Amino acid sequence: MSFDFTLTPRVLEWQAGIAAFIRDTVIPREQDAFERGVTDELRRDLQAAGRAAGWWAPQARAELGGGGFAFDETAVLLEEAGYSLLGPLALNCAAPDEGNIHMLSEIADDRQRDAFLVPLVAGEIRSCFAMTEPAPGAGSDPSALRTHARRTPKGWRVTGTKHLITGADGAAVAIVMASGGGGADGDEGATMFLVPTSTPGFAVTGHHRTIDTTTVGGHCTVEIDVEVGDDFVLGEPGLGFRYAQVRLAPARLTHCMRWLGVARRAHDIATARAVSREMFGSTLAAQGQAQAMIADNEIDLAAARALLWQTSWQLAQGIKGGEESSRAKVFVSEATARVVDRSVQLAGGLGTSEELVLGRLYADIRAFRIYDGATEVHKMSIAQRVARRQAAGA
Repeated sequence: MSFDFTLTPRVLEWQAGIAAFIRDTVIPREQDAFERGVTDELRRDLQAAGRAAGWWAPQARAELGGGGFAFDETAVLLEEAGYSLLGPLALNCAAPDEGNIHMLSEIADDRQRDAFLVPLVAGEIRSCFAMTEPAPGAGSDPSALRTHARRTPKGWRVTGTKHLITGADGAAVAIVMASGGGGADGDEGATMFLVPTSTPGFAVTGHHRTIDTTTVGGHCTVEIDVEVGDDFVLGEPGLGFRYAQVRLAPARLTHCMRWLGVARRAHDIATARAVSREMFGSTLAAQGQAQAMIADNEIDLAAARALLWQTSWQLAQGIKGGEESSRAKVFVSEATARVVDRSVQLAGGLGTSEELVLGRLYADIRAFRIYDGATEVHKMSIAQRVARRQAAGA
């Protein structure tokens, strides 16, 4: 058995190309984005540049216009895109579109591919994934879904309230998770629906003012009372929870890829400042406490990358990876948060500012420990799996 993480010439070419694109085209746009907000106009401008540069959607299938890379190769490229908070947006590999592209590639029928997947990969439209609900609805526990689907003579009536739906404002289509749809009475399981946001009864009714601010379309409350036909069911009725796993495990890891790039950027900014900042008769980088933080950052980055690459390789080999992706998500989210926190500390007062970028990175990365499964929920799941294996072997 061998783990060979040698990068192919094509991966190395794209890695270098993305790095140059982020440095020369994307990073110069950051300060304006921080001040004015990340808008659809900015998205279109950056994506036009990304397409022209030739590094477009590395994670998407080649026949759809993407880079066509294997999942473990994608880990290298999305980390590079994540070096700027705007990088994944510019290259059309940002959440939630990236995860929806993957799921639609696996599940959508031909009509749904033409109507939604093709324009999504092309960057012509945006999408959102509508599962999270206000308490006591679905959050960390998807089985608490209160949005419900029931059959009608014309197809399906879907009703409910969603909140914290990333990118909903301005999205062209929402993938809506609703309870019901399966079984003889149509009340079992859960079902996914592709709901165009222009459908009567679909309404964005509010924006949550979250600490992260670099997502196009915000994090929204959505009221849903729509009627759609059978051709808007994604996959089969009643199998929504099974289909969610198609999206969730890879999406956890692509989040890790992008945020690893963010953490590396924070570390680079802080160490550059530590090398040049003179204090107490020498540079900051010569101080023992600063050296400890720099070393800890290097260790966390290397360990996070190693675990991420191994887990991505397993998924690329066809292993389901539920438990593996949970372990990676916990470690990478916690490690990258530590890296950015230390970087802010190393940079001192300017570390809290958006002018040095670290302040923005710090605010945006905090949510990573919560979405796609909070650290504590993943730990609970991991521990339960371990206990079941122990009991079975006892």
